[in-house]
Amino acid sequence: MTKNNRRSFIEKASLLALGATVSSPGVTAPAKPSLIHHVFFWLKNPSSKEDFEKLIEGISTLQKIETVQDFRLGKPANTPKRDVIDNSYAVSLFTVFNDIAGHDVYQEHAIHKKFIESYSHLWTKVQVYDSINI
Repeated sequence: MTKNNRRSFIEKASLLALGATVSSPGVTAPAKPSLIHHVFFWLKNPSSKEDFEKLIEGISTLQKIETVQDFRLGKPANTPKRDVIDNSYAVSLFTVFNDIAGHDVYQEHAIHKKFIESYSHLWTKVQVYDSINI
């Protein structure tokens, strides 16, 4: 074993002993479990640009919640019409959490509760799809 190879081996072994991970070329670490929380909102006044912007303002406050790992806002895309596509909603929120516990913190967080209290008058319907990595 050359000096450099031995040094590399000792450094990797030391890191492993400390609980760190060492990556090797071509080997990926297993993905962390994550929960996807996808929410769709239908506005009471779908033609109101003011209500749309107000809802976006409110939803945007949710990204401050510490357990949110990814946060994306969307509106229906102008994709070709197909029977399987529902583009009747006004806004979609796509968030990712490390796990169900992180999602549960989000649900009970003061910012989330304030959002519902302050902005729920803008929508007629909310539909949620939660999924976990498999």
